[in-house]
Amino acid sequence: LLLIDAQDKVTAQDQHIAGYILDEAKSVVVVVNKWDTVEKDTHTMPQYTKEIRAALRFMDYVPVLFISAETGQRVQQTLQVALQVQTERTHRISTADLNRLLQDALARHPPKSKSGQRVRFYYVTQPEVDPPTFVFFVNDHKLVHFTYERYLENRIRESYGFLGTPLRLVFRSRR
Repeated sequence: LLLIDAQDKVTAQDQHIAGYILDEAKSVVVVVNKWDTVEKDTHTMPQYTKEIRAALRFMDYVPVLFISAETGQRVQQTLQVALQVQTERTHRISTADLNRLLQDALARHPPKSKSGQRVRFYYVTQPEVDPPTFVFFVNDHKLVHFTYERYLENRIRESYGFLGTPLRLVFRSRR
């Protein structure tokens, strides 16, 4: 759980800790405490969420909870969401399902060629679940642009969730 003070919003220290969480490939739930001290209207929570997501833009897949430890407001949700994140972290997807997803993603948005060469995807598999790791076998891993890697990650998340969990995508050249 990454605990943020609602009055301070996301500080540089919070971002630094979030970076460590990401480097270690740990799942996370962002918990905004002292929500009872914030003056609110109907747009406050979505606006705070937007600001938090902007400050932690490298963790746009994490759930954000607003609680008050003093009043107990929504504190019970914290454990429920943390357990859901843990469940999604250990979710395994069959190779057949992953390859159907890959074929669909390639059909919807084929990768761009790089200096006249085009990356060819052969297959994908999930060898590990903690953290979820996906290995894509391609003709040349150097041809996979980071934007296409992000696109594939988004397709996996769109189909299978992985709430609060970083995904590792590995691209291996097939020999």
